[in-house]
Amino acid sequence: MEEAVTRKFVHEDSSHIVSFCAAVEACVLHGLKRRAAGFLRSNKVAALFTKVGKSFPPAEELCRKAQELEQLLESNSRKLPKLPSLSPQSVRHLWIRTALIEKVLDKIVLYLVENSSKFYEKEAVLMDPVDGPILASLLVGPCALEYTKMKTADHFWTDPSADELVQRHRIHSAHYRQDSPTKRPALCIQKRHSSSSMDERPTPSPSARDYVESLHQNSRATLLFGKNNVLVQPRDDMEAIPGYLSLHQTADAMTLKWTPNQLMNGSMGDLDYEKSVYWDYAMTIRLEEIVYLHCHQQVDSGGTVVLVSQDGIQRPPLRFPRGGHLLQFLSCLENGLLPHGQLDPPLWSQRGKGKVFPKLKKRGPQGSMDSVSDKEEDEATDYVFRIVFPNSQSEFEFFTSFTSDDDDDYAPLKLLCDNMKYQIISRAFYGWLAYCRHLSTVRIHLSALVNHTIVEPDVPSDAYGGLTAEVWNRFLQDCRAYDEKELLRLVYFGGVDPSLRKEVWPFLLGHYQFGMSENERKEVDEQVRACYEQTMSEWLGCEAIVRQREKEQHAVALAKCSSGASIDSSSQRMLHRDSTISNEVFESVEDVDQIETEPKSEEAKCVHKVSNGAPHNGSASPDSGHPSSRNFSVASGHSDSLSTEDSGVQELNAKASGQTQPAPTASQTVALCTINNGSQGSQTKGVNGSEVDEALCVQTFDTILYVWVALHLQQELLDMYTLNLHRIEKDVQRCDRNYWYFTPANLEKLRNIMCSYIWQHLEIGYVQGMCDLLAPLLVILDDEALAFSCFTELMKRMNQNFPHGGAMDTHFANMRSLIQILDSELFELMHQNGDYTHFYFCYRWFLLDFKRELVYDDVFAVWETIWAAKYASSGHFVLFIALALVELYRDIILENNMDFTDIIKFFNEMAEHHNVKQVLALARDLVSKVQTLIENK
Repeated sequence: MEEAVTRKFVHEDSSHIVSFCAAVEACVLHGLKRRAAGFLRSNKVAALFTKVGKSFPPAEELCRKAQELEQLLESNSRKLPKLPSLSPQSVRHLWIRTALIEKVLDKIVLYLVENSSKFYEKEAVLMDPVDGPILASLLVGPCALEYTKMKTADHFWTDPSADELVQRHRIHSAHYRQDSPTKRPALCIQKRHSSSSMDERPTPSPSARDYVESLHQNSRATLLFGKNNVLVQPRDDMEAIPGYLSLHQTADAMTLKWTPNQLMNGSMGDLDYEKSVYWDYAMTIRLEEIVYLHCHQQVDSGGTVVLVSQDGIQRPPLRFPRGGHLLQFLSCLENGLLPHGQLDPPLWSQRGKGKVFPKLKKRGPQGSMDSVSDKEEDEATDYVFRIVFPNSQSEFEFFTSFTSDDDDDYAPLKLLCDNMKYQIISRAFYGWLAYCRHLSTVRIHLSALVNHTIVEPDVPSDAYGGLTAEVWNRFLQDCRAYDEKELLRLVYFGGVDPSLRKEVWPFLLGHYQFGMSENERKEVDEQVRACYEQTMSEWLGCEAIVRQREKEQHAVALAKCSSGASIDSSSQRMLHRDSTISNEVFESVEDVDQIETEPKSEEAKCVHKVSNGAPHNGSASPDSGHPSSRNFSVASGHSDSLSTEDSGVQELNAKASGQTQPAPTASQTVALCTINNGSQGSQTKGVNGSEVDEALCVQTFDTILYVWVALHLQQELLDMYTLNLHRIEKDVQRCDRNYWYFTPANLEKLRNIMCSYIWQHLEIGYVQGMCDLLAPLLVILDDEALAFSCFTELMKRMNQNFPHGGAMDTHFANMRSLIQILDSELFELMHQNGDYTHFYFCYRWFLLDFKRELVYDDVFAVWETIWAAKYASSGHFVLFIALALVELYRDIILENNMDFTDIIKFFNEMAEHHNVKQVLALARDLVSKVQTLIENK
C-alpha cells in the first residue's frame, strides 16, 4: 500500500506482490477440507477456485483466465507479448496473483468466508467469526490498486526489496567483487573532444524549430541529400537510434547533419523539447575535415559509412536502410564536391543504371594490379573513398611536395599515419601530465583525511584479537607495560572485549587519560560527580518554576473556559510574568504597580529625581548600583527562610546576570519594593516602619531596576529552557524503547543526563538525535555522572554535525572526492541518475555515527573503532565507513541503475542488516589505500 501511494501503482513483478500472494494463499488453504471432492489435485487453490466458480460468476471468469495463463506457460509458446516475466514464486501463486490483478480476490475470499462451512474445518482462519471477515475486508484495499506491466528504468528495479536485491546479486555473482576497491584510483580527467562527433552537436539556437527548418531547402543552403531512418549508435551503452541524414551545400562549405527522429517534430517548441537529451546525439560534420569514407555493404542492411577525419578519429557509423540509399548518398556527395573536389576512386557511370560502385581488380602478391578476365573480376563489397581537392594547396600537400616522386602515391596516406601517430603520442603525454597534476592535487586535498603513518598489524592474530582482558589488566597494573598507541592499535583492528567496555570507553573518549593512576581517576570521578550534581540542582530548580508556571496558566485557562468571563488584568499579569511563584508575590507586584501609578506620592518624586540625574545629597552607598546581601537582609522581613521556588529563582538570576554573588530572590525583590503609600515629606517609610532618606530611595530604585533587568534575563532563560525541556521529554520517551535496557528508571537517567548537558549548553539547545548518541553510552557505562562526562566529550566532535555546525557539508564534499577518486564508475552513475553526488543519503550516517544503521552490539564495535582510529589511522574514519557501506553494495547499485530515491530506499531497508565485520575491514582497507596513494607508493 505504501508503494502504491508513492508511485500511484504497483508493478506486477514486484516482490511485494509475491509475498502478499503467499500470505493470502496460506490463509485460504488453512484448515481446508482435504476429503472434499476436487481437493485432491496438487494445486489446491486452483481446485478451490474452480469449485467456487460453479456457483460464483466472478470466480468462474477468474478460472478461465488463470487456466489460459497456465496453458501458455505449459506450452512454452513464444507468442507471449502480454504475459509478464514470471518468477518461480509468481508461477506458484499464479491463481491468487491473477485474482488480485483482476481485482476479484476480495470478492472470492468474502464468498469463502460466507460459505466457509462447505470448504473448511472448524479451526480454519476463514471459519473464525472475527478473523475471516477481517481478512476479506483487508483485501479490499489491495484489490482497488492499479497494477502495471511496464518495465521502465525509472521504477522497475526499485520494486524488489533491498534483501531481494542482495540475494539476486549473490545468485548472479559467484563471489563478491573484491577487486573494485583495490583497483588503481580512477582520476576523472576531462577528455578533449576536439574532433569527437558528440562535440559537434547542434545547439538549438535560437530555437529547436529553426534548427529543424534548417535541415530543409532554404535560401542559405542547398539540400543535396536527405534520408530518414538512418541508424546511429551515439554511445556504446545504448542501442542504435534512427535519425534524419542530410547533406547541405553552402557557398563556403559542405555540411553533413544527422538528427534523431525524436527531434524532427518541429511543432514541439516547449521547454522540455529544447532541453531534450537527444540534442546531445545530433551531429553536424563539415566535409572539409573528412579525409576518408569507409563503406561497408552488408547483406541484411543497406550498408554503413564511417567517416574518418584528418586526425584519424572515426565518427559513429551511419547505417543506411535497404534500397540503394548508400550509393545514392555517395553520388550526391561526389556531385557536391565538384568542381573543386572529388572522390578517389570515383564512382563509375553505367548506362541505364547511373552511378555504380567501381569494379576493382585484385592486387597481386607484389601489390601490382593483375590483368584478369572479366569473369575473374571480383566486385568489392567494402570500399575506402578518399576526398581530394586537386587544385588546392593544403598543408598536407605542401608537406608532401618535399617527398620523392616515387612516394607521391603514398604520401597522403603516410602523412595521415604520421599525423595519427603524433596525435596518439601527444594525447598520451598530455593525459599523463594531467594525471600527474591531478594526482598531486588529490594528495594535497586528501592528506588531511588520514594520518600519514600507515598502521599495519604486526601479527594478524594479535591485532585482530583486539583489546583482551589479559592485556588490559596488565596495563592497569603497570601503565608502562603497553604504550597508548599500541592499545589504540589493538582497538582499531579488533575492538574491545565486551566485558571491558565500561572500563575502556572512558579512556577512549577522554574522560580519563592513559597513564592515570587509580587515585587520579577517582579524583576525576569525584570532580565530575560534584559538577553533575550541581548542574542537576540548578536545572531542577528551573524545572520547578516551569512546572508551577504551566500549572497556573492551565488553571487560569480552565477558569476562563468554565466561567466564560474574560481574564482580568491580574490574571493576565500572572500569565506573562515569571518572576515568582506564589500568589503573595503576584499581589505584591500589583502593589508596586499601584505605587508607580500614583503621580502625587513622594516616592514618585524621588524616582523622577533619580531618573533625571544623580541624587541631591550624593549620599548613596558605593554599591547602590549592585545591591549587596546586607541591603536585602535589612529590607526583607522573611528572607531568612526561602522556599524551594525562591532558591530556584536565585539560581536563575545568578545564571542570567553572570554575577558571582547571589541575585535577589523574588521575595526579597517584593519586600524592597513595598513602600508605604501614605507617607509624605522628604522621607519615606521602610518595610519595618523605619524612616528612609532620599539616598535610600535612590538605592531602592537602583535595586528595582537591577532586579527588573535580571527578571527579563530570567524570562528569556526560562523560555529557552522550557522549549528544550519539552523536546528532550518527547525524544526520551521514544528512544529505543524496545531495547531491554531502557526501563522507565533508565529512561529517567537518560533524561537527567540530557537535561544536564543542555543546561550547560543552552546556547546550542537540544537537537533531535542527541538522545541517540547518549543512549549507547548509558547502556555501556550505566552510571549517570560517568555517562554525562563521556557524552560531553563525545559531543565535542559530534556537535558540529548538527545544523548549528558546519561539518556536514564538509563530510559531503569529502565523500564526493573519495568516491570520485576511488570508484569513478560508481561516481559516474550517481552523476547521471539525477546527480546525487551531493551524498545527502549519508546525512543520518554522519549525524549519528551510524547508530540508526546498526544493531546495538554492532554500534558498540563501530563506535570504539572510530574513537581509536582518530589516533591510529584517521580522524575522519566515519567517511571511510560510509564509503565502505557504499562500496559493499556498489555492484548492486550499478546493476540496478539506482537513482537517489532508489538508494535511499535500499539503505533504509538494509538498516540493521549489515555485516559490520566486513564493513569495518573494508573501511580499514580504504584508509590504507588513501594513505598509500598520498605516499605515492
